[in-house]
Amino acid sequence: MNKMSIRQILNKIEHEETFHAVVDDYSFSIKIDDYVPYVCAAIHDGHHFDKRLWKKCLHTEYDRWYEEDPATGTMISMLPITIIAHDSRFEYDLNRDPKNAIYETAWGKTLWKTPLSEEEKDSALQKHENFYRVILQLIVKLEELFGTTVFYDLHSYNYKRWDRKVPIFNIGTSNVDQIKYKLAIEQWKEILNKIELPIEQEVSCEINDVFQGNGFFLKYVTANSKNSLVLATEVSKIYCDEETGVVYPEVVHALKDKLKYYIQSHAYRFYDRHHTFDQ
Repeated sequence: MNKMSIRQILNKIEHEETFHAVVDDYSFSIKIDDYVPYVCAAIHDGHHFDKRLWKKCLHTEYDRWYEEDPATGTMISMLPITIIAHDSRFEYDLNRDPKNAIYETAWGKTLWKTPLSEEEKDSALQKHENFYRVILQLIVKLEELFGTTVFYDLHSYNYKRWDRKVPIFNIGTSNVDQIKYKLAIEQWKEILNKIELPIEQEVSCEINDVFQGNGFFLKYVTANSKNSLVLATEVSKIYCDEETGVVYPEVVHALKDKLKYYIQSHAYRFYDRHHTFDQ
């Protein structure tokens, strides 16, 4: 994997080059092994937290880990186009719009002992902007090549904080065209319902149960594309111990293997149905 500037990454996408890169400030990495009509993103996978912010932050490293989406980048790593965030959402949240991307409070707790400086805020927001410059370039190029794209926006959530039974998978659809993409959404739900995992819980998938799909990533892609769908997909943290931070590699690897197969299968069915839609 090569270190590249945002300009270099944008240029490679424009010229349809395949590459593996980490952006030169190490805020995210992107891999394009082939130009295909689907993208996998793990925008909350990141755990890096600028050392200059440690003493200012009231949350512990575990507090941050608990609210991040650990291992989601690994789960999509076998797919041909991936974009994976490396910075913690506690510095800036890629799933919030720029005006709200820097937390003042986080999950009911004040985040900062002392406010961030304007320089620190500007630095964080520049990384946020750079990420979405790359996303926009991907949207434009893939729709130019294929007429349509489906983005698999993978997240995880803490199921133990709920006082009711919650599904293993949740698809948030409240901000996508649920009529146009009804069949694609239903097929994705059906696929996730059938995934076999080395866990004791029964695998199930629901739509708009624990989350409704209100994230900025989904809204940004939807607003800036002509014929593309974002499937905001949450997996409950059955692949780790929420209370200790121990990750279960056998479950992560099972998810990685299953998602590699099922995302490709779903994406090509989506492409067959939508690539000439409204063209």
